[in-house]
Amino acid sequence: MAQLPAENSTLARAVRRAAEQGRLSHAIVLSGDGDLLGAARFIAASHVCEEESKPCLRCRHCRKVLEGIHPDVTVIRDTEHRELTVDAVRALRQDVYIRPNEAARKVYIIADSHQLNERDQNVLLKIVEEGPPYAAFVFCTDSPSALLETVRSRCVLLKYDAVSEDALPPEAEQLCRAFARGKVLPVTAYLVALENRRMKREELRDVLRSAWCAAAEALLLQMGKQTPDPACGETAQALARGLTARQLRQLTALLEKYSGHVLGALAVEWEELL
Repeated sequence: MAQLPAENSTLARAVRRAAEQGRLSHAIVLSGDGDLLGAARFIAASHVCEEESKPCLRCRHCRKVLEGIHPDVTVIRDTEHRELTVDAVRALRQDVYIRPNEAARKVYIIADSHQLNERDQNVLLKIVEEGPPYAAFVFCTDSPSALLETVRSRCVLLKYDAVSEDALPPEAEQLCRAFARGKVLPVTAYLVALENRRMKREELRDVLRSAWCAAAEALLLQMGKQTPDPACGETAQALARGLTARQLRQLTALLEKYSGHVLGALAVEWEELL
C-alpha cells in the first residue's frame, strides 16, 4: 500500500481542491524530499476517482491505485539501468493512444525523472502537448531542474517535503481536543466559533478532514498501533484517551460525512451519539 501524504498537508489540500473543481492538471512535476511515489499515487487516484470528493480513497479505482494494480495507472521506472531504455519510452508512446480500460483517464507516473535523457524528454513533451485528452503525467524528481525547461513550462509544479508537513492545523487540533472531552458543550462552542469566523467552505473542509485524520489515528492507537503519525500524534493520543472505540468510530464517520458547511448539524449529531 502506498504511503500517502497526510490529509492536512499542503500537497493533499491543493490536489483535492483542484480535483474537486475539475482543474487538476494533466501534467505535473512533483518534487521534494517526501515519499514522491506515494504522493504521485494520491494524484493518480484523484484523476481516476469517481466520487465527488476526490480522491475518496475508498472506491474501486482509488483502492486499485493505492494497491498498485489499476490497469490505467502505470509507473514508469527501470531499476536495472541508469536511463530508461528506448523500448520503454516507445512502449509508453504507443500505450498512451490506447483508450483507458476502466477509468476515464490514464495516468503515467515517471518515478525518477533523472532516468529521462534529452531525447526521451522531447518525446514526452510532444505527448504532453498533443496527446489524447484522457492522458495524464506525473514527473517525480528530487529537483525540477532534472527536466528540460520546455517540459517544466508545460507542467504544474508541486512540491512535497514531508518534514514541513507535520503540523496539524490549529483549528483542527482545537476541534479534536474539544471532541476528546467527550461532552457536547465544548464541541458546540468551538463549532460556533468556527462558524463566526466566516471561513471559506474549502478551509472548513480542510479542518474537518484534518480532524478526521486525527480521529482515525486515535482509533488505530486504541487498536494497538505503537507509534502515532507525527502529523497528529499528540492530538490523536488525546482523543484515544478521552473517547471509547465506539465513539471514535462514530466520530470518524461523522467527520467524513460533513464537508464544512453544516457545522450546526455536526454538533447535533455529536450530541446524539454521546
